[in-house]
Amino acid sequence: MKRSTNQNHDTRVCFLTGASKRLGACTAKKFHAEGFNVIIHYNSSKDEAHALVAQLNALRIGSAFCLQADLSNREQMQPLAQLAFDCYQRVDVLVNNASAFYPTPLTECDHKAWDDLFDSNLRAAFFLAQQLAPELKLRAGSVINMTDTHADNPLKGFPIYSMAKAGVKAMTKSLAKELAPRVRVNGVSPGAILWPPSLEDESDPAILEARKNMLEKIPLRTLGEPQNIADTVFFLANDACYVTGQTVRVDGGRYLS
Repeated sequence: MKRSTNQNHDTRVCFLTGASKRLGACTAKKFHAEGFNVIIHYNSSKDEAHALVAQLNALRIGSAFCLQADLSNREQMQPLAQLAFDCYQRVDVLVNNASAFYPTPLTECDHKAWDDLFDSNLRAAFFLAQQLAPELKLRAGSVINMTDTHADNPLKGFPIYSMAKAGVKAMTKSLAKELAPRVRVNGVSPGAILWPPSLEDESDPAILEARKNMLEKIPLRTLGEPQNIADTVFFLANDACYVTGQTVRVDGGRYLS
């Protein structure tokens, strides 16, 4: 990375992809509350990203930036690491949270969906880690990759997504070796945290029944909270100084079913 010699920034910096809303936004708020400056990447959620940055900067002036890029567009992806570094002239933590998610039934799969799902979930995360590696090594930093319970138990109708997330889990182990000993690399595998759009309508008895059936498969019998994910990401990035190459399930025990 090109280093500025005219500025001295002592505050640690967390760069999060796909962090304008939902789990990413909650994680950005966690790091910010713990004293980090945050860089929030977004693709199409411009309004949410700018609103989040404004909210955080109202709490601490100059503590948040946002950057736009389509991670499946290689021309937009290429300069993203440098743009993130330029915000504060340092990056201590990279959180690869961005993810496209949609069904790709086997009979309907095409190369466009393959490229989109693998680029947004796996390729972009790998090359961001590669490009930021010198800076992360300098800071004795950390990389956190967001995986999915379906990396281990593929979701029917979502084969490409499931394979991409399995790749993220394998990448976590590989990068833990490649970036050792200065940089730790870990993953977080969320279970049922937020209801999917297909199960949001509480007025539909069929949806309520589907929710009940889902919860019965979770030993703790409840959805998790976004804060559960944010706290785990922060723990792995900041506190778990002798942990690397691990993927932590935050799923209420669902993997036991």
